[in-house]
Amino acid sequence: MLTDTFTTEQLAGQRLMLGFDGTTLNSDLKKRIDTFKVGGLILFTRNIESPDQLRRLCSDAQAYAADCGLPPLFIAIDQEGGQVARLKAPFTEFPETPPLNSSAAAANFARITAAELKEVGINMNMAPVMDVNDPHIDSIMVKRAFSHDPDIVSEIGVAVINGLQARQIMAVAKHFPGIGRTTLDSHIDQPILEASTKELATDLAPFSAAVDHHVAGIMLAHSLYRALDPDLPASLSVKIARDLLRKQMGYDGLVLTDDLDMGAISNHFDIDTAVECILTADIDLILVCHTGPAQDRAFNRTCRWLQKESGHWDEGRQSVQRIMRLKQQYLY
Repeated sequence: MLTDTFTTEQLAGQRLMLGFDGTTLNSDLKKRIDTFKVGGLILFTRNIESPDQLRRLCSDAQAYAADCGLPPLFIAIDQEGGQVARLKAPFTEFPETPPLNSSAAAANFARITAAELKEVGINMNMAPVMDVNDPHIDSIMVKRAFSHDPDIVSEIGVAVINGLQARQIMAVAKHFPGIGRTTLDSHIDQPILEASTKELATDLAPFSAAVDHHVAGIMLAHSLYRALDPDLPASLSVKIARDLLRKQMGYDGLVLTDDLDMGAISNHFDIDTAVECILTADIDLILVCHTGPAQDRAFNRTCRWLQKESGHWDEGRQSVQRIMRLKQQYLY
C-alpha cells in the first residue's frame, strides 16, 4: 500500500496508537478504526477476558480494518514479565523481580511470550525495558529494570529483542533516553532529571545496543532531561527524538511516545500543543491510551498539521513510510 495514495485522514490515523474500552469489536473500537483510521491499538487488562476472547478481538479488529481499506493494525501490549504483564494465567507468567536475570532467561521469556502473543493475534510487545537502575536512589524502575549495570541491561535486552523479532513479534525498547534515575512516576507528574550528559551516556548505552540490533520500535520517556533539552520532555523534544536518537544514534525505526494521558504530559501541556511538538520532532506514533476527547483532538490536530497547505505533507508522509515499512516486514 503506497503512502502517496493515502488521504490526509489516513496519514493522520496511521500516526495514532489508541486504547479503547471493551472486549469485542464494539462501536468504541469501530470508531477508532473507521473514523480515526488508526495505525495501531494498545491492549490493557480491561480488554482481556480469555485467550479465545482475545484471539477473536484481534482477528475481528484486523478484519474490520481491512474492510475499511486500511493497512493491518499494530496490536500492542505491555508484556514485560515481572511487575508489568497484562496477560495473566492461563498465559505464562514470569513473576520474578526483576523479571529476567540472564540472557538465557531472556531468550526463554522471548520464545514463550512470542508464541503466546502470536497465537492470539498480538504483533507488538512494549518490551524490553532498557532503563538502567541507579542503585543510589529509590528508582521508579527498581522492580522492572534488569540491572544497574548497562552492559547487563544491554545483554538481556538484546536477547529479548532478538527472541521476539525472530518470531515476528515487534519489540519496543523503552524508555528512551532512560528513566532509571527517576523517583517520580510519570503517570502522576513529570520527572525532571539533573544528570549530566556524561552520566546520561550510561543510560544511553543499552539503547545504542538496541539500535545496533534493529529493534522495531523505541518508546520515549515523559521525563525532562535538563542537560539534553531544558524545555521539553523527551516525548515532545526535537533535540532528543530527532537530533539525538535519529541523527546522532542513526535510528531509522519506529519512534513512539508513551501515553499522553499520563500526568507528566497532561498536567503541563494541552493535547494540541503536545501533538504539534510530537509531529515536529519526527516521532512516528502518538499513544493516547484512554477513551475521551484527547483522542478526538489528537486525530484532528494531526489532520490539520498534515494538510498540504500546512507545509508538512512530505514530512508527514516520510513518517508513515517508516510505519508502512515495518508493517510490510511484520504484518503482510
